[in-house]
Amino acid sequence: MKRIITAVVQNRSGVLNRVTGLMHKRQFNIESISVGRTETEGISKMTFVVHVEDHQKLEQLTKQLNKQIDVLKVTDLSDKAIVARELALIKVVSNAHHRSEIQGMIEPFRASIIDVSKDSLSIQVTGKPDKIEALIDLLRPYGIKDIARTGLTAFARGHQPQVAEMTTYSLLK
Repeated sequence: MKRIITAVVQNRSGVLNRVTGLMHKRQFNIESISVGRTETEGISKMTFVVHVEDHQKLEQLTKQLNKQIDVLKVTDLSDKAIVARELALIKVVSNAHHRSEIQGMIEPFRASIIDVSKDSLSIQVTGKPDKIEALIDLLRPYGIKDIARTGLTAFARGHQPQVAEMTTYSLLK
């Protein structure tokens, strides 16, 4: 089963290597990884999409990550309401004849052309991984020269009020 795991870590040399080394030793396959600074100086957040066999292996992974000195907090976001996005840059074979056709095709995906050359277009798209896969599938017949993807990055949604917490208003007095 695929799981989305975040780890808040100290932003120090070697932390990424130690965390991925731990996953490698325990034979967890990392499908995607993204790392970046947070709003706090000296702290970074790692987002992993990993494949785990069962809940016991998932528990083992989170416990092992929490034992790492530079890891401050580990969270499994898989079963929570989250905001998740990925960025992809896609270079497509294109000539003047196909450019307007490709432009029309990428518009519903809210993708944009970020570079144009004589024989190619570079396209930027952000969104959920399935949206990116759908766009790649549509562009494949034109000939894809190159793809660069960031990997999934995610965090929990803000607090959503429950029905009982909502204030009721009435126009009747």
